[in-house]
Amino acid sequence: MGLMDGKKGLVTASGGGIGRASALAFAREGARVLVSDIDDAAGNETVELIRAAGGTAEYLAGNAAEESSAEALVARVVELWGQLDFAHNNAGIGAPTKPVSEQEGSDWERTFGINLFGMMYCMKHQIKRFKEQGTPGAIVNTASVAGISANAGLSAYNASKWGVLGLTQTAATENAADDIRVNAICPGATLTAAIEYWAAEVPDQYEAVVEAIPMKRMATAEEQANAAVWLCSAQASYITGVALPVDGGASLRR
Repeated sequence: MGLMDGKKGLVTASGGGIGRASALAFAREGARVLVSDIDDAAGNETVELIRAAGGTAEYLAGNAAEESSAEALVARVVELWGQLDFAHNNAGIGAPTKPVSEQEGSDWERTFGINLFGMMYCMKHQIKRFKEQGTPGAIVNTASVAGISANAGLSAYNASKWGVLGLTQTAATENAADDIRVNAICPGATLTAAIEYWAAEVPDQYEAVVEAIPMKRMATAEEQANAAVWLCSAQASYITGVALPVDGGASLRR
């Protein structure tokens, strides 16, 4: 028996990194998963990986900054499998590193459009569907340790992730009585393909980052995914509104 046997849901930005690991983990635990990404090739590759492992998955292209896309993802899960049970809202982007005095409004608009507005659109339509069904539901949002404490030069990213946590806790409060749980994971440094490339290019910087982590290593994408799956599972049935750091203790030093 898997943690998510019989459950149906979706993972945004699941063409790679944490999102792909999450889609694979949900499927491994018995869920049917709608994979979504702006990169069709990457998203379809995730689907094939799930199917090759014996899981059930379909793909639908999605743009996290568009409300119509968020609504379409929910509708597709229902069309395929009759019900929505969970969602991992994982889409997000970084932002240029500049002090506040040099920030550009266009960078903020793009960052907030995906990281915060997109998160709100996804949650809006997911929660509406749970209520229409009259069933319990679970949502996990990908925030960041940057939403817990600030990083110099990353004001747009920091602010957007603080916003994700505020949005998560507000929705958790509003919907707890309907057994709709809303939580967030706060990833620390995670060894995705982009980080592996960076580590090869500037190994000294990479080692300095690792040295600052109490566990002396970065997370794997699978470790982030496992946290998301657990929060959506019945094992976390009395947990809502949490911002769970998955960071090897890094946030304890801030």
